[in-house]
Amino acid sequence: MKRSLRTTVLTVGALIAALGLPAGTAHADTIAPRVDLRVLVVSDGGPSTAAIAAELDAAGTPYTEIDLTRAGRPVIDAGFLSDTVDGRPRAKFQAVVLPDDDPFPAGSTEMAALAAYERTYAVPQVDAYTYARPQAGLRYPVDGGYSGSVDGVEASVTAAGKAGPFGYLDGAVPFEDNDPAVGESYAHLSTPAAGADFTSYVDAPVPGGTTRGSLVGEYRHDGRRELVVTFVYNQHQQQFRLLARGIVEWMTGGVHLGASRHYFAVHVDDVLAADDRWNTTLNCTPGDVDCTDPNATPDPIRMTPADVGHAVAWQDSEDFTLDFAYNGAGSVDHREDNGGVDELADRLIADRGRFRWINHTYTHAFLGCAQDTAVVPWRCATDADGSTRWVSRTEISEEIATNRAWGRAAGLPLEHGELVTGEHSGMKVLPQQPEDNPNLALALDDNDIAWLGSDNSREPAQRPVGPATTVPRHPMNVFYNAGRAAEQVDEYNWIYTSRAQGGSGICEDNPATTTCLAAPLDTATGYAGHIVPLETRIALGHVLANDPKPHFIHQSNLAEDRIAYPVLSGVLDGYAALFTEDTPVVNLRMKDIGAELRRRAAWRTALRDGRVSAHRVGDTVTVEAPAGLAVTATLPTGTALAGTAFGDAYAGAVSGWTPATGTPLTFALPASAAHD
Repeated sequence: MKRSLRTTVLTVGALIAALGLPAGTAHADTIAPRVDLRVLVVSDGGPSTAAIAAELDAAGTPYTEIDLTRAGRPVIDAGFLSDTVDGRPRAKFQAVVLPDDDPFPAGSTEMAALAAYERTYAVPQVDAYTYARPQAGLRYPVDGGYSGSVDGVEASVTAAGKAGPFGYLDGAVPFEDNDPAVGESYAHLSTPAAGADFTSYVDAPVPGGTTRGSLVGEYRHDGRRELVVTFVYNQHQQQFRLLARGIVEWMTGGVHLGASRHYFAVHVDDVLAADDRWNTTLNCTPGDVDCTDPNATPDPIRMTPADVGHAVAWQDSEDFTLDFAYNGAGSVDHREDNGGVDELADRLIADRGRFRWINHTYTHAFLGCAQDTAVVPWRCATDADGSTRWVSRTEISEEIATNRAWGRAAGLPLEHGELVTGEHSGMKVLPQQPEDNPNLALALDDNDIAWLGSDNSREPAQRPVGPATTVPRHPMNVFYNAGRAAEQVDEYNWIYTSRAQGGSGICEDNPATTTCLAAPLDTATGYAGHIVPLETRIALGHVLANDPKPHFIHQSNLAEDRIAYPVLSGVLDGYAALFTEDTPVVNLRMKDIGAELRRRAAWRTALRDGRVSAHRVGDTVTVEAPAGLAVTATLPTGTALAGTAFGDAYAGAVSGWTPATGTPLTFALPASAAHD
């Protein structure tokens, strides 16, 4: 079971002790201070403070940023940090993040003001990346420590770290080494300075010796507490993503607005249909509108009943549910061509309760403009007056309604308001179709569609389309037209190598593309050796970044060589090896993901506009927000709201959303919130 965080926000009695007052002064004329739930981030433009700010942004935790490099910035003094409200002393920030332990010039009045503020209000300080030195509670690295690369090093959470802010981790904190030719992580490893009250939370072995040096630790001195981080990082690196939650929990004592969880959902498109196969000779996909070679003969890929059985068994082994986006015409056509027999549909219907289902339109028709395929790439067909010719409202509506009717007849457990159109069509697609089909919104309204899948690589932000709200989906680089690993690698080589190496030259024409290959992959080993690790790392990065957006693949990837599973298992098994059981992957269906994204957007807007405030006095947290706004917070286990337990358990705390009513929300924290 998870233990309460040791480094939590102080109760009134503990605060008095931190201020150095005798216990006898805790009587009626002692006024407990108000501490606003807002973080002060002091930045020097470096990646480490930017990473912490990004974590606060993603969680929805309010903060104020001071850029030390900007002329005319506010001066950090006593008046900036604190004041009095209704006769009660107010600390304007619950935590301070600095680029290092002292980023100001020697003798700085700003650092002196921060130090006095932290002592007075027991406000913790995070040193985002600092050199190991006695001023930070550590010996210099030359004194038996180490300064240098830690690429590929496996750090560990110490016993104190597991009992404290990093208790959600199983223990290992692996540092990335994605490119042996590039230095990715630099650190200073050291042990506590003589006499220092320093507790290491995350450490790693010192090269060439038997000791371990701290990477993250707590230094207590002069009535202050600092979280000392001695490795550099950016917001995308796995080692930071693993530790980010603990850094925030430490600085806020587990009491803050906003919340963070780890999400993973996988949509499998084109179920019941067949996907066209990549032709390794023609370097195109017969059946695709852009594959015009006269020798192009389609060779479709379609799941079998055995593939369904494998999917069920895989789900059971991973405790995970896939979302099947289906096309009913795929089964109808198959039965017509096979004497009424469709063993795949029969097996899917028999196991329909084992999956979640999404309407993917009946025939997977393109629902945008009418496509003129006489040219490559295709373009939108036009009428005589030059206006775009659109797929009609009736055609779109029939695609939605007919597929829904087929699914209902088959007993699929559908959510009425969810839809993913074929190729995300109907919505704008650049460069050919720079606007939505105007008939799409009308058809969505005809069919009561509330959530519409979109391509995150094209449109990462949610937006309305008529009555619906989009749910951006991450495309996985496991191709729809590949059922075998060798086909996937061949197409990957075509896309990501130069023309001189036999590729398409797309990377030469788009130098910003980061997945370009220096040389073609071996078709026998390239999938397992290169593509799987890369795609696993990318998807796991989304999971660790508090990103609820679903990923999508295709039914072809569950057939033949079943090439999706090594990536999906890599994500889930890799995650399970890093986190404790009370920090599970959250596997939501599409409508719940859409609702989560929409709540977050409204919350971010309210924070940006200054319409939300929150503070703590003793064991009471008060939040003021506009009526109807969903408020999000992370609080200690046992917190109550209006006499009822608040939130859902996750990572040793409780968090969740609650609607504001126009009057202040008052959370009662448990007495244990201030104790070990």
